[in-house]
Amino acid sequence: MIRVEGLTKRFGDRTVLDGIDLEIAPGERIVVIGPSGTGKSTLLRCLNFLDRPDAGRITLGDLTIDAARASRRDILALRRRTAFVFQNYALFANRTARQNITEALTVMKGMAQAEADARADAILAEIGLADRGDAWPAALSGGQQQRIGIGRAMALHADLMLVDEPTSALDPEWVGEVLALLLRVAGRRQTMLIVTHEMQFAREIADRVLFMDGGRIVEQGPPAAIFETPRDPRLQAFLRRVA
Repeated sequence: MIRVEGLTKRFGDRTVLDGIDLEIAPGERIVVIGPSGTGKSTLLRCLNFLDRPDAGRITLGDLTIDAARASRRDILALRRRTAFVFQNYALFANRTARQNITEALTVMKGMAQAEADARADAILAEIGLADRGDAWPAALSGGQQQRIGIGRAMALHADLMLVDEPTSALDPEWVGEVLALLLRVAGRRQTMLIVTHEMQFAREIADRVLFMDGGRIVEQGPPAAIFETPRDPRLQAFLRRVA
């Protein structure tokens, strides 16, 4: 079980996350939707301390971290249990596709290079890029780079995969292949927290959908309830805008 209690983040005078409470069951796929600027991506970034929360507690299994007292060791332990898929790919430009996957395995997991290479090659085959392992990111399309980013996260076998608007930087022609890959990952019961503006994708992949507004979780439920019978007026208005 993953538990988030009272997670709070401020940027200057602005409260971006206002005491978020959330529980995620093993294997559950949760999608976060809502207007831009309401704290969705900040929630993901705070869950592995890319942005440090101002307050709150995060529990993954037997690991509990208090944001106010988290040490560097605590943060590293948390990051070893999470994987992040960035909206802008965040590949290392000076690493090949294969090396972008092996980097975290050797540095964060302490895996031997030969074992890391073997896992990376298996991942590359699975994501349809077996022939691109030696390619540099600049030689890859946006869709291929994002598939490498997802492959990097897959390789970690993390307790929680955080996926931040995975198609927002893609040309429309590459969106379908990236979403299809994420659906395959979800099919393995990978625990996932996903921020997306793709409503049909949210319907297909989510066990539960969270609607955020003003730094809070305003409404949550299964996709059918959220999209077909929304209760909160803010969610109703949001869905009318994105329909």
